[in-house]
Amino acid sequence: MTKYKGECFCGSVHVEVTGEPAVMAICHCKLCRGWSAAPVTGAALWEPENFKVSKGEEFLSSYAKVQGHDRKWCNKCGGHVYVDHSTTYGKIDVYASILKDFEYKPSFHVNYESSILHIKDGLPKFKDFPEPLGGSGEMMDE
Repeated sequence: MTKYKGECFCGSVHVEVTGEPAVMAICHCKLCRGWSAAPVTGAALWEPENFKVSKGEEFLSSYAKVQGHDRKWCNKCGGHVYVDHSTTYGKIDVYASILKDFEYKPSFHVNYESSILHIKDGLPKFKDFPEPLGGSGEMMDE
């Protein structure tokens, strides 16, 4: 099984994921935009059993503006590492950009209704979320 390794900006926190993510999507919600200070966030959601912090757990800090969405970062460098959605979506969202040799290939957009950067890439655009992820399943045009 494939294993990907990643680390925070300063290298104090290391994570590992095995296999492939259950979901890869581009999120446009206000919470993700606010947290990442970017117009979109690339979500790579893994099953909790396929994720582990392999080094530096003592340097992780956590903040949950919304219960069940615990954003984790390195308290030495401030580098974002992952979001623990295990009690809401049953997944761990590891920031794809920190994973070495990982090819991020999103298959759809979520929360497109909140978009401030419209992306014409031919991928499906969900108003909120697909039904299997607890959303309405309603689609939007590019």
